[in-house]
Amino acid sequence: MTNILVKFGMLAVLAVGLTACGGKFNGGGNGGNIGGIQSGSVNDPTSLAYFQQTIGDRVLFAVDQSTLSPEATGILDGQANWLLQNTQYVVTIEGHADEQGTREYNLALGARRASASRNYLVDRGVADNRIKTLTYGKERPLAICSSEECWSQNRRAVTVVGAGLGS
Repeated sequence: MTNILVKFGMLAVLAVGLTACGGKFNGGGNGGNIGGIQSGSVNDPTSLAYFQQTIGDRVLFAVDQSTLSPEATGILDGQANWLLQNTQYVVTIEGHADEQGTREYNLALGARRASASRNYLVDRGVADNRIKTLTYGKERPLAICSSEECWSQNRRAVTVVGAGLGS
């Protein structure tokens, strides 16, 4: 029974979170409209759906770390290449942390994670004026439970694609 309640609670939080995003949701399907931008098909390498589902829009971090792992740099390499070929877009990199630690500590950690991802993309040639960062610390968990299974999903930086500089 507890397992069912936990699953129901997670679904309710996810539904509220998606509703609260109000057009800024960067999740994909084929052909949806995200923040005023057509997401396109996952088969179209210039589409947002391709970026999110094929390249990946998030990188994960180890506990208390903002150092990029080899897996993270692989994803960021793909993001950099995509952004270099699709110059009409800008991105916001959101830094997140798990629930452990104080609010202040996690806001700073989220900022370091977002900055590490941003700096990597800039080093790969993406113009710095196309990238901004934002930290949420532990305020916007992706998974909710007090275990490593959830915490590991919440230690992340998410690249949110938006309309370009002239839009």
